[in-house]
Amino acid sequence: MSEKVIITGGSGRLGRAVVEGFAAAGHQVICLDRELPKEPVAGVEYQSIDLMDAEATHVTFKEIGPQAVVSLAAMAVPFMAPEEVLLQTNATIAHNVTSAAVESGATRVVLASSPSIMGYGSPGGWVPEKLPLDENETPRPWHAYGLSKYVAEQIAAMFATKMGPQSPVKFASFRPCYVIAEEEWNGAPTQQGHTVAERLQDPKLSAPALFNYVDARDVADFLLLLLERFDRAENGAVFFVGAKDAMATRPLSEIIPEIYPELASLATGLTGDSPAFSIEKAREVIGWEPKRSWRSELNAKV
Repeated sequence: MSEKVIITGGSGRLGRAVVEGFAAAGHQVICLDRELPKEPVAGVEYQSIDLMDAEATHVTFKEIGPQAVVSLAAMAVPFMAPEEVLLQTNATIAHNVTSAAVESGATRVVLASSPSIMGYGSPGGWVPEKLPLDENETPRPWHAYGLSKYVAEQIAAMFATKMGPQSPVKFASFRPCYVIAEEEWNGAPTQQGHTVAERLQDPKLSAPALFNYVDARDVADFLLLLLERFDRAENGAVFFVGAKDAMATRPLSEIIPEIYPELASLATGLTGDSPAFSIEKAREVIGWEPKRSWRSELNAKV
């Protein structure tokens, strides 16, 4: 069924794939972003807006009258701005968009979070309760970016609580793993500047994110399915969205102890190609399954 969907941040690495996926699925897509893309997707309406401006955001959303909203707009990388700026920007955008979505009559609102909220890489040390990580593990963000994404999840949960179990509006948030855009399989640099092949050849490059990754097109598929099957999820639900395997050529049960000895006992079950981030909840609740892996997509020998 075709719906009118606002996607914020549609010009970014993940946003482009989501916009393309929703347009290809037949939805009427309105992309809101501060900067418009150099190569717009055919059939998609683009509007430039400062989502930090609450009044402008509410006015624009009411004019559009979306049925669903996917919020991707944010400062996308830790430490890309002073900590207080990053926190204020991402938290404010998340709240403005969610509030405007409700006021405009949207019935489903999805906010982008990040696996980094779990706290891995903390200079103070990090040992989780278990591996693989799942949605039951308590987030322990150690930088403003991670905190801002945790706040986004709490904003979704706050609105779900505020509106109650009988609310006609449903909320969710998702944690997309290290996003690989389609062109990056062909050698384009990833978000950190390395190629996918380089990340596989040198485990230390993928280790800071515990070897997590996801194809941007699989995220688009997840979001399309979530909007279709929102009634299966509890209001305010959170999902990890990642590949079915790890960004590694050897089992994580071997690699993790070499790089993070303190996690050795937790990694014993990560045999074969098992990732350190569980996507079982997305599988069980809405029936989503990632279709793409570095093993099938990478156009280079490793």
